[in-house]
Order: sequence, then C-alpha cells, then structure tokens
Amino acid sequence: MTEDIRIAIIVNPALPLGLIANTVGAISIGLGARLPSLGARQLTDSNSRTVDISSNRPVPILQAEPEAIRALLLRALAPAEERVVVPFPAFARSLHDYRDYEAAFPDRDLAQETIDGMGLAGPSKWVKSLTGSLKLLR
Repeated sequence: MTEDIRIAIIVNPALPLGLIANTVGAISIGLGARLPSLGARQLTDSNSRTVDISSNRPVPILQAEPEAIRALLLRALAPAEERVVVPFPAFARSLHDYRDYEAAFPDRDLAQETIDGMGLAGPSKWVKSLTGSLKLLR
C-alpha cells in the first residue's frame, strides 16, 4: 500500500462500553495484522528503553447504527485496488473459539447480518468517501 493510508473504525454507539472496547480492539488487531506497516516499529527513549508503537497514524473511532455500518461494509467490499476491510458481525460475539467463527462464516450473508463495527484502511480518498459524514464516537 502507498503512504496515503487513512484508517477509520466505525462502531455501534448503542453497545455497552465494554463491548465497544472489545469490538474496537478486535478490529484494530485485524487492521494491524493485515497492514503491519501501521505499527510494526519500535522507539527507544533517552534511557535506552525500547517500546513497540501503537500506531503511526491517527485512528478515529466513528459511530453509526448497525444498519448504516452494514451498508458501508457492502459499499467498502466493492472491488477496489488497495484496501482493508475488517468487519465485526454481531454473531461473532456468541462464538468464543475462532474455529467456530471460521466454520460458521461461510454460511452467513453479511448483507443480512447485524454488524457491530468495522475497520477500514486504504487510500484517504476512499476512506473519506465512506466515512466523511460520520461523527466521532463520544
């Protein structure tokens, strides 16, 4: 991917705070795994203490209702050259083993699912076109 990468995470604001945090955390791991260049670096302070960075770009957390998130997801999945789309469908929350999620996913239709959150990473113009009208989560 080019250097013109923007990130956005969209979450359902009606979820309880703990579920919002879990959704954002899980989506963030997916974005970082797909694009390690977003944070796979270390910095060392003046006393030689080295830490891993969290992100080399801003990560706005935006809000939208589940129906709006689903509609954005379907738009985001349209063919594009360089993009990352990480959804968090609500049914995933009831599955506590990733293997169960992986097994259930092929029988699901994302166009019919409740989507609790979604992460996007890609060209700024593309991310802005999808998220420009959304408000920050407060």
